[in-house]
Amino acid sequence: MIKLVDVTEKDYSAKDGKGEVCCKGPSVSKGYLKRPDLTKEAIDEDGWLHTGDIGEWLPNGTLRIIDRKKHIFKLAQGEYLAPEKIELAYLTSPLIAQIFIYGNSLKANCVAVVVPDEDQIKKTASSKGWEGDFVELCKLTEVKEYVMEEMNKVAKESQLSGFEKARNILVHPEQFSLENGLLTPPSRTRDRHSKRNFQRS
Repeated sequence: MIKLVDVTEKDYSAKDGKGEVCCKGPSVSKGYLKRPDLTKEAIDEDGWLHTGDIGEWLPNGTLRIIDRKKHIFKLAQGEYLAPEKIELAYLTSPLIAQIFIYGNSLKANCVAVVVPDEDQIKKTASSKGWEGDFVELCKLTEVKEYVMEEMNKVAKESQLSGFEKARNILVHPEQFSLENGLLTPPSRTRDRHSKRNFQRS
């Protein structure tokens, strides 16, 4: 058996055909070995396994996965923020090669680690008289302000809410990768977005 349940913090309603995918039946796991705490988190008292996937029923009766429930966090004022949505919005800018949005319940706004497009930054640096190689350029206050200005334009064009806009950034010269430890296998589809893995999200 399969059903969808409401995910109110992300405005998904089962009555509208969207919600968290839940499964139940003899082929579904009974829980985690010797981990009743994790089992309680995943399986409710009626035996439904909550997958964490957000699904949508299509007109032909099939189910499409459209989101992940845990790809959200709450800010200090109680607003829920979906970092994947924000990352994909900012990635529409040719200036941004990779981005990682972060926030927590102790702060009212989110921040970001941004890897700018090297060619774009070097081109701009040449026209503005900024000196240094790419690593040195990424340390300049002028580059940070330039990237922030571009991000604010994108946020406005994408109609991001005030709490969804990155209020501060770290400009980082090194691409996120498994090799340098800035990308881990479980996070490849969300935690650190890039144009390279855009289609996998």
